[in-house]
Amino acid sequence: MTRSAITTHVLDTAGGHPARGVAVRLEARDGHGWRALASGHTDDDGRIGSLGPDRVAAGDYRLIFDAAGYFGDRDRFFPEVTVTFTVTDPQQHHHVPLLLSPFAISTYRGS
Repeated sequence: MTRSAITTHVLDTAGGHPARGVAVRLEARDGHGWRALASGHTDDDGRIGSLGPDRVAAGDYRLIFDAAGYFGDRDRFFPEVTVTFTVTDPQQHHHVPLLLSPFAISTYRGS
């Protein structure tokens, strides 16, 4: 399996464990708006290591996380979380973790 240029990891901070089964879409901005590049679901460790191409061009990208699908009927504030970021060096790997709970989110540039 080839490692994607962009990967993610979702942790359920309220439950204290990886968030498995979260649907995630990767999109890229082009001259006409956003276009889908890939989609997938987090594994048992909350990761998606194969999401999209192994190389991407410089530009704006976003990961869209289906929080409503993950939390189901549980009370929550965020139905969807969108993390938009810029790739300036296409030679680098870009890892975008998400710390998710029903009422709070946090993200950062990972390694």
